[in-house]
Amino acid sequence: MLYYSNGSIEKNISGEELKFGLYEALNKIGSKRKVLAIPPDITRYHSQAGILTEYVWEYYKEKLTDVLPAIGTHFSMTESEIQLMYGKVPKGLFRVHDWRKGLYTLGVVPSGYIKDISKGAVDYPIPIQVDELLINGNFDLILSVGQVVPHEVIGMANHNKNVFIGTGGRESINKSHFLGAAYGMEKIMGRADTPVKKVLNYGSDHFAKHMPIIYVLTVIGKDDEGKLSIKGLYVGDDIECFNLAAELSLKVNFVMLDEPLKKIVVYLDPAEFKTTWLGNKAIYRTRMAIADGGELIILAPGLKEFGEDQGNDKIIRKYGYVNTPKVLELVKKNEDLQSSLGAAAHLIHGSSEGRFSIIYCPGKISREEMESVNFRYADLDETIKIYNPGKLKDGINILPGGEEIFFISNPALGLWAYKGKFI
Repeated sequence: MLYYSNGSIEKNISGEELKFGLYEALNKIGSKRKVLAIPPDITRYHSQAGILTEYVWEYYKEKLTDVLPAIGTHFSMTESEIQLMYGKVPKGLFRVHDWRKGLYTLGVVPSGYIKDISKGAVDYPIPIQVDELLINGNFDLILSVGQVVPHEVIGMANHNKNVFIGTGGRESINKSHFLGAAYGMEKIMGRADTPVKKVLNYGSDHFAKHMPIIYVLTVIGKDDEGKLSIKGLYVGDDIECFNLAAELSLKVNFVMLDEPLKKIVVYLDPAEFKTTWLGNKAIYRTRMAIADGGELIILAPGLKEFGEDQGNDKIIRKYGYVNTPKVLELVKKNEDLQSSLGAAAHLIHGSSEGRFSIIYCPGKISREEMESVNFRYADLDETIKIYNPGKLKDGINILPGGEEIFFISNPALGLWAYKGKFI
């Protein structure tokens, strides 16, 4: 059922309108005894899920007993991050998800189905898992809050991904991520109907009908002045709200170019991007826009690690970012990759497949470390003197010396491609 729907490419929804729309939906849902909120973590800071979670708390007060950020494989949130993102929501309500333990398996998607939808790319079963709090908490309402936006693994992020991956387990996360990478990012990104989405929808339809999950979904773009703007809010308990949000996100967040770009400069907000695990959005969100032989320069002042998890960080440092055939070969030969398929998928996500150069300008990682994982390195301070993010505008910029670059201030907000590459 769709409880609320409001969105278009022209809209700029204010905070008050956002609150009104959410409360209108919650009024239709009816009174509840015990509520769990599942928002994204600080890596989705711009999703407006933080303020929505605060509105949920203001609406339910003591009936909102738990908040479980959908951290997936990311680092748990710090107190300062919780304060920054969720405002007045009491810190005592927050729980920490652990993707390695405390899990409940709702069911298993059979290998034959996976082989069929992936056209033979992979052939294994995938469990649908959630944090056991969702099962043992005796909730009569679970609010999954988040942003629908193009995504490298599933095509369009959020909806049941927030639940089954964000609060999921090691096996389900690893296998679903590798499914997307093996099938091919460029056949997935920006699409609402993909093999990974089919797996999660199978989980919703076959194993989670009894769970009282309502989805609160935003679509975020920019207004005429280039400032972040809420373009849509959709609330519902089935696939309809996701499909509406995905349709709008494709219009808002997907930039289609007439020609490939020779040089792209991407800025990574230090509050949001501290690892290449997240920062590589600069690579895979732009890979369909970059010309063969082009350059991608990534300004990353907050970068201090590779993985959001110590095990994944170790794997990245061991193998580096290499092309798809090489990763598939490494997976066949190495047990650590076989047991960490999500990390193997990430190595593919961070590769240019040899088509273009990736130059990282990190704030807190050395040249030797960056080059050891197969990235090029440039000094951050020196590069910012040439490409100052405070002076550049999103899109094409002509610099004083005549150089033309394409600037992206936040790769998490979009997907870029040229017409010949979007297949």
